Amino acid sequence: MREEDVAAVAAIEAQAYVFPWTAGLFRDCLVAGYSAWVLEAEDATLQAYAILAVGADEAHLLNLCVDPSRQGRGLGRRLLQRMVELARWHRAGRIFLEVRPSNPAAIALYRSEGFIEIGRRPRYYPARDGREDAIVMALDLPS
Repeated sequence: MREEDVAAVAAIEAQAYVFPWTAGLFRDCLVAGYSAWVLEAEDATLQAYAILAVGADEAHLLNLCVDPSRQGRGLGRRLLQRMVELARWHRAGRIFLEVRPSNPAAIALYRSEGFIEIGRRPRYYPARDGREDAIVMALDLPS
């Protein structure tokens, strides 16, 4: 992901989520030096993106999103696998993520790639009716 991708990334984010990240948050991730990746179609149309933070022998998948018009084609799995590869490359021993309980497709994807639920963060996400918990999932990355 580059600065020039931020507008397209933010547009996909706004289509995919009721409470999207702002363009400023994506820029902050770039400035912080997080591993921020985009997946483009052959015509250079942005299809998906992910952001991974790594530190202290751990990785945290901060965001992974596929354009809603392109979901169901394996793009999320492909990008998730790339993020896991990056975490291993950084020698992280474990990768964490949070996911909304109201997102069963994402939960199923993460489980199919070996992530397990390790806890909950109460009232983590904004929701239409107040707040929604986050399921915390993790995948151990043996060396």
